[in-house]
Amino acid sequence: MRGNLSTLIMIIGMLTTATTFVVAQTRTPVQSDAPVLFKADQLRNEQKIGIVVATGNVEFTQNGRTLLADNVTYNRRTDTVKASGNISLLEPSGEVVFADLIELTGNMRDGIIENMRVRMTDDSRIAAVDGRRIGGTRTDFRKAVYSPCKLCEKDPTRAPVWQIKASKVSHDQVTKDITYRNAFLEFYGIPVMYTPYLSHPDPTVDRRTGFLFPSYGSDSELGTMISTPYYFDIAPNMDATLTPMVTTNESLVGSGEFRHRLSQTQYRLHASLTHGSSDNNKSNGLRGHLEGELRHEFDRTWRGGADLHLATDDTYLRRYNFKSPDTLENRLYAEGFHDRNYASINAYYFQGQRSTNDERKTPIVFPKLDYNYVGSSGKFGGVWKVDANALVLTRTGAADIRRLAAKTKWELPYISRLGEFYRLFASLQTGLYWVNDIVESDAPDNTVSGVSGRVFPQAGLEWSLPWARKDGRFTQVFEPIVSFMVAPSSQNPDGIPNEDSLSFEFDDTNLFGENRFGGIDRVEGGSRITYGLNSSVFARNDGFSSFFIGQSYRFRKDNDFGTDTGLDDHFSDVVGRVEISPTKYANMLYRFRLDKDDLAPRRNELQTSIGVQKFRLALNYLSIDQQNLSDILDPEDEFRDREEISVGFTSQATARWRFGASTRHDLTNSGGALRHSVFLNYEDECFDFHLNYARTFTRDRDVKPSDTILFRAVFKTLGEVGTSTGVN
Repeated sequence: MRGNLSTLIMIIGMLTTATTFVVAQTRTPVQSDAPVLFKADQLRNEQKIGIVVATGNVEFTQNGRTLLADNVTYNRRTDTVKASGNISLLEPSGEVVFADLIELTGNMRDGIIENMRVRMTDDSRIAAVDGRRIGGTRTDFRKAVYSPCKLCEKDPTRAPVWQIKASKVSHDQVTKDITYRNAFLEFYGIPVMYTPYLSHPDPTVDRRTGFLFPSYGSDSELGTMISTPYYFDIAPNMDATLTPMVTTNESLVGSGEFRHRLSQTQYRLHASLTHGSSDNNKSNGLRGHLEGELRHEFDRTWRGGADLHLATDDTYLRRYNFKSPDTLENRLYAEGFHDRNYASINAYYFQGQRSTNDERKTPIVFPKLDYNYVGSSGKFGGVWKVDANALVLTRTGAADIRRLAAKTKWELPYISRLGEFYRLFASLQTGLYWVNDIVESDAPDNTVSGVSGRVFPQAGLEWSLPWARKDGRFTQVFEPIVSFMVAPSSQNPDGIPNEDSLSFEFDDTNLFGENRFGGIDRVEGGSRITYGLNSSVFARNDGFSSFFIGQSYRFRKDNDFGTDTGLDDHFSDVVGRVEISPTKYANMLYRFRLDKDDLAPRRNELQTSIGVQKFRLALNYLSIDQQNLSDILDPEDEFRDREEISVGFTSQATARWRFGASTRHDLTNSGGALRHSVFLNYEDECFDFHLNYARTFTRDRDVKPSDTILFRAVFKTLGEVGTSTGVN
């Protein structure tokens, strides 16, 4: 009887394994000749009628699988095995199956289980009135219910958040398909969706060619939109997705993505194409985009790749809701890392997406070479650093630039016995430029061509002394900071163009910077002294506050910086920040720049949040006065007055529900509302629901102010459904 009993356990495992279609895992095949551990209170062998009966706490264990039952009967004549009474089957994977009756016949390839319940390793549950094994390859379940949601601890009879009920569920182990007949999706026991037929692969299938969940939308210009993705499983390391989007007012939009991964290389391509209108319906033609990325590991030191992002016109990506940055960047690169050193070679091509972009002035960069070296500490702690750069930049209708630049620096940090911190440095920055058609700053109608260079030495010493004292529950830190820098003046002639130092904002973050310009093309000449005060208070309960204020003095005025930048006179504007966070329920950060003459605010930035999880309010405010940067920027690119405010709140109403709203406004004379948004989220262990509404007021040719509603529902173990609606 040992072989039949072991086969009983094997067949029960086959039946219950078929129910676990929401857990992808690999099972070890049952060996029918493996040892069987058997226990029972009584064992009776009725040879006359060919029946063997085990009763009372019957327990079989084989291959890590354990069967518990009150009674097990084997009929030799009919080759039938029955188990009844408090049946429990413990799988090696951790799943537990409960049943009232099991009967196996037909060489153990056919059988039934009555009133079965399955609890899987991820706490998902399946229950069925009965299950039937047919031919050893298919299992049918009648009146089955599945849900990964936890039951209510106070009332386990309550319906879970969601569950699927079907009159019949079939699992075909040959085709690896699971099908449902007359299935209902229920929320809290209330049916919300019905389908007469539903099919999906079983968990042994990682992926398969077929349709994915569709999405729907509506737009006053495009009309009703329906996207139905189709997935292609080409190979284990290669796949593709084709997503046609049908619109009622425009032509079909074709979109597709291809992905491929090799041992040291991976790449992805995403493209779309349509025949539609653009620029307020003034023209019709082919519109589309191409986006992709390539990554390759040459060895442990070197890697390389490419980033691709192109569009047929400036507004296509925003018009059809694709990813749309202000500038599309195309890059080809290789880079190496060794110890604390870095080297790279890059090539760039840009495509602007704003109406003011001029393709003739858009640069093409090839090559851009960078090398960064950081040496080891010397005998007294000094460190050598080298930054080298080579650049070739061309344009079709503006200046062409070739640049060789290097900066060699020696730095020595030192901490005295009194706690004083010193940092001494000396550097030499050199640059060689070969340019064509550079516009003179004093005469915009004249251009400069030829070769020019720069040798810029600089030295400096920084000192600070942090004092700290404890007073009960608080620790106070008081730290004065002073730095002194020496360098020659007027090191930015017209023959040296400005390509990488165009973005400039003077604030507390770059007050003590060696070069307050952001790049290589501009250096901050002249000698100066910078001073500031940093003070902080820390509490034992994690509360803290900090304050910083500082200013710099230039011994000689020059034209490095434009007017109204805060650095155009001997004394700079006063910059600083205040951060207060007495508890985790309140935080405020205020950053400022005050006019050096009358302390009038020139820049204000306020970020605050206050409240508990039940209700937390956030307020952000930004005000920047206009800056005349004509000395370092194209006059068309001057920074205008900017004043914005945004207000919002979030509420974690319950452990599962969260909602909030926000609004952002431009407070300048030509401003107004910029964006309104509202969101509602629900999240638990088996279901995520996200609903977001946003109203944007952006206008750019055929892109108009729009309302957008985003809906997303994620069902654990099954998938997600989403829809978006935009109304202009």
